[in-house]
Amino acid sequence: MMINTKAIAYIRVSTDKQADKGHSLLAQQEKVNAYASLYDLDIIDFVIETGSAKNLNRDGLQGALAQIKAGKADALIVVKLDRLTRSVADLGYLVETYFAKAGLLSVSEQIDTRSASGRLVLNVLASVSQWEREAIGERTAVVKQSMKANGLYCGGIVPYGKSLEAGELVDNPQEQAIITRAKALKAQGHSLRTIATMFSNEGLKTRKDTNFSHTLVSRMAA
Repeated sequence: MMINTKAIAYIRVSTDKQADKGHSLLAQQEKVNAYASLYDLDIIDFVIETGSAKNLNRDGLQGALAQIKAGKADALIVVKLDRLTRSVADLGYLVETYFAKAGLLSVSEQIDTRSASGRLVLNVLASVSQWEREAIGERTAVVKQSMKANGLYCGGIVPYGKSLEAGELVDNPQEQAIITRAKALKAQGHSLRTIATMFSNEGLKTRKDTNFSHTLVSRMAA
């Protein structure tokens, strides 16, 4: 009689909201169960976890990997590789450390590392995924640089001297007047601390309703 492969199903959602609603969890569970039934896999444990895939330091994942390493299961099943990790380096580490003998099975990508062809497909997909994320990051950086050069707001703290109006950075007249004065006082030979003290004595305040520091004056008068 043939013995089914013992497998652990690892299911991850990114947020508590997804976990509470249960839609993502349920969808993953249904896919894993269907896959297991099709390929005669005996699921001995469902590991369900909420959190980011930015690293491998997740209690649920580490517990599942420990069972794999101890020989309690023959394979780990995930719906997609990104449920496990988004890092090519981390994926390579997992394959070398835990899945050299045990199997890593991905439902959506139809990957089974128990075969040489499965390991090849895994490496190709992981490399393409990494390239895609890096390309998106580069395009985003170029767009932000262009927006900044054209005075458009691209996130973060609005710089002193500017205001945000309809998605664009425009000069704030009151703050620009203080910046102009700070530059003039510096040009006259006043130290940054002296300028900060002068502003404080005059009752001038920052956006946070605090006294000007020499550090802020330094940035304004640069």
